Amino acid sequence: MWGASRGRVAGPTLLGLLLALSVRSGGASKASAGLVTCGSVLKLLNTHHKVRLHSHDIKYGSGSGQQSVTGVEESDDANSYWRIRGGSEGGCPRGLPVRCGQAVRLTHVLTGKNLHTHHFPSPLSNNQEVSAFGEDGEGDDLDLWTVRCSGQHWEREASVRFQHVGTSVFLSVTGEQYGNPIRGQHEVHGMPSANAHNTWKAMEGIFIKPGADLSTGHDEL
Repeated sequence: MWGASRGRVAGPTLLGLLLALSVRSGGASKASAGLVTCGSVLKLLNTHHKVRLHSHDIKYGSGSGQQSVTGVEESDDANSYWRIRGGSEGGCPRGLPVRCGQAVRLTHVLTGKNLHTHHFPSPLSNNQEVSAFGEDGEGDDLDLWTVRCSGQHWEREASVRFQHVGTSVFLSVTGEQYGNPIRGQHEVHGMPSANAHNTWKAMEGIFIKPGADLSTGHDEL
């Protein structure tokens, strides 16, 4: 099922960011409720299956052969951080609250690839495969996801859905688990309907304060 992959050495800046995240994220649950903002780095919890959206430099051995995306139960895995970004033409300035109905890219911090889906079957459930795609945060139009939520903006305490712009599926987990080399990790895939399997909540991370001076880039847990 799994293809060979080459190891990737993270640069000093990225390693420093992840170390800071691992130290500071423990207080996230005590933070007051707020808004998710562009440029923030966070983990996403599937509220039904209690797994966090995850990726790693391991490729699918079937389907697209792109980098795999899974769900993990561990809350302290550095491979579960994603950065909120706008489309290829911008539209998501750092610190601006993400609107309900806005299209964003979710870029995997450690590998620089974007959350992506396309018309390939997923390995376990035969739903639509979800992968991580691109280089250094640049991919294609199939990296765009619409944030589906109630109200005006994506609130950190609220459950939201991510609907793929190109194929209309929802980012989902239904409980199927992989064997080696990623034993126990859950399949993440796209489903055509909104249901309990595709609700997500912002968890640990560094959130850019809404309305902060963008030149100084104040951060908030």
